Amino acid sequence: MDNLNQQSCEACRADAPEISDQELKSLMPQIPDWGVVVVDGVMQLRREFDFSNFERAMAFSNRVGDIAEAEGHHPAILTEWGRVTVNWWSHKIGGLHRNDLIMAARTDKVYGD
Repeated sequence: MDNLNQQSCEACRADAPEISDQELKSLMPQIPDWGVVVVDGVMQLRREFDFSNFERAMAFSNRVGDIAEAEGHHPAILTEWGRVTVNWWSHKIGGLHRNDLIMAARTDKVYGD
């Protein structure tokens, strides 16, 4: 199987199935720093990224925004001094789709670059 960070998102429809528990469990080791949270009844992926200052945090947020826009798949991004929190989920289905794990892995790659 290819690494998640090398994959592209597929078009997501409102009737697309959420990721299965088995697939989620098998793919989470590729994004070990992410956690699954439930916000207002919606399962999401969340990770906090640390930075030495606001400028670096903002630059990272902008890079995540760029990859999100390129895929047409957009997260919630909270940018603070020295920290960025990113939440990925599929708005159309109100839960997690494989696309969210792909984008989490690509977010990790942006952080590592």
